[in-house]
Amino acid sequence: MWIVFAFGSAFFAGITAILAKCGIKQTDSTVATAVRTIIVLIFSWLMVLVTGQMDGIGSIGGRTWIFLILSGLATGFSWLCYFHALQIGDVNKVVPIDKTSTILTILLAFLFLGEPVTWASGVGIVLIGLGTFLMIEKKRTANAAAAETADGSGKTAVIAGKRPGRGWMFYAFGSAIFASLTSILGKIGIENIASNLGTAIRTCVVLVMAWMMVLVTGKTGKVHEIQRGELAFICLSGVATGASWLCYYRALQIGPASVVVPIDKLSIVVSIIFSRIVFGEKLSARALAGLILIVAGTMVMVVAA
Repeated sequence: MWIVFAFGSAFFAGITAILAKCGIKQTDSTVATAVRTIIVLIFSWLMVLVTGQMDGIGSIGGRTWIFLILSGLATGFSWLCYFHALQIGDVNKVVPIDKTSTILTILLAFLFLGEPVTWASGVGIVLIGLGTFLMIEKKRTANAAAAETADGSGKTAVIAGKRPGRGWMFYAFGSAIFASLTSILGKIGIENIASNLGTAIRTCVVLVMAWMMVLVTGKTGKVHEIQRGELAFICLSGVATGASWLCYYRALQIGPASVVVPIDKLSIVVSIIFSRIVFGEKLSARALAGLILIVAGTMVMVVAA
């Protein structure tokens, strides 16, 4: 049953990236993260109430509280990095890098949870790593084209100071690192409590952290500047995230982290399909080969589980 929850998490996570991208065209990514966290929080606590798990709060031990809080902080940092990367970079470039958290999670699960690194995990790590490398190829974008001018020989020359930045890559890798920490800390934090309750509690931490970032960066005034259309997409992305979390942490609770996490990362397929439909982002032959390798590596882990 945990496999069903893991695939459900992948689907909703894939939709989240697209909805979020639509909601941060004009809206600051930090502000959008704070707003959408409110939706995730409401969604999470509604599920706790519906499943009658509210009484479990009183039985939560100190160790569990610590890991839930740490997991929430890691999630907050991951979100801030991820959605800023989405705002300034292409979906089909940011998402593959974010999914490298699979590799780090497997290694951390081995070190801290005692989950074995099997031959399937080894093969999966190699395929996913190689696939990611192929997918983050340098791509000539519209911005790059605008920064170029033709010289007398018909060749193009980049105008000084106009070379496109790659700051999105820094944030994408930051998202991956914090996402892997989230998985391990979350796995430990929900060992002795209901997964829905654990998700709701850690979302409270994310909410506090997200709004603190808005205050610290002086962006509170931008909250009122959010366009109605983008606000709708931000809220929908929050709902999708809530659904993804509920599936993900239920799968983590009853299944091995070293397999649940790779399945969840198949959300890359959903994101890329919809990025092609919604944003017209195309994959080159090299990037497509990379995607195939990532999916193949993930499926090797799943089948061998």
